[in-house]
Amino acid sequence: MKKGEAVTIMVHRDGTPETRSLRVPVWAARVMAVTAGTLVVVILTAAALFTPIARTAARVPGLNREISRLRQENRQVTQLAATLGELEGRYDQVRGMLGIDIVPDRPPGIENVLPVARPMLAAIPGETSPYDPNQATPVYWPLESFTFVTRGHSETGSGSGAHPGLDIAVPVETPIRASATGRVTEAGVDPEYGVYVRVIHVDDYETMYGHAMRVTVSVGDTVVAGQVIGLSGSTGRSTAPHLHFEVIKDGVSLDPGTVVREEI
Repeated sequence: MKKGEAVTIMVHRDGTPETRSLRVPVWAARVMAVTAGTLVVVILTAAALFTPIARTAARVPGLNREISRLRQENRQVTQLAATLGELEGRYDQVRGMLGIDIVPDRPPGIENVLPVARPMLAAIPGETSPYDPNQATPVYWPLESFTFVTRGHSETGSGSGAHPGLDIAVPVETPIRASATGRVTEAGVDPEYGVYVRVIHVDDYETMYGHAMRVTVSVGDTVVAGQVIGLSGSTGRSTAPHLHFEVIKDGVSLDPGTVVREEI
């Protein structure tokens, strides 16, 4: 750059004949250009940095409202937990006063059956139960009334038609009653008979109740004649709802029709 070089800037105002000239040294023009460029870069950089901050600041009121809502819900959950704990404490007190477990444990092998309250024999006030609790041999029909027998008893070992016990057609959830007083020796799930209960009685008698939907007793329980020990269903190898009922004596399957005599 030669000494004395300058840039002349002509300024003409519309509507007037005059023209003004502004003479700026080259070095000053370059300084002005660099300064202007720097200002543009600074402004763009500031805008790029400020935009996310501005967006975040705009979200703050909404986040504060969300935090307030969550705190309120947390307080409600805490109150519900305290109420639940109080109710559980009262439940334990009631159970302790009664001296019993209101809800029994599931029988072994039955994983998908909801526990139910222990069964009770209900009777109309002033009337006695039709079942004799001292009856220890299986003489009672295992249902509240006689229904259709869809398959009878046939001797074990007589071929493919062998069938120990009776198949009795009955709607789902019909109460199954103990044929006599005894002790539960098995309560579980069998591939053939589904959910079942086995009860031992005096004189080496046993009864078995199969294809139930659920059982209401556990192994080791003492049951009395007529007590509800389960609800009928169609579990195991079954094509329709029914009860499979067996009577066993000394390990030999008997025809229940020759033993059961009393209908309730």
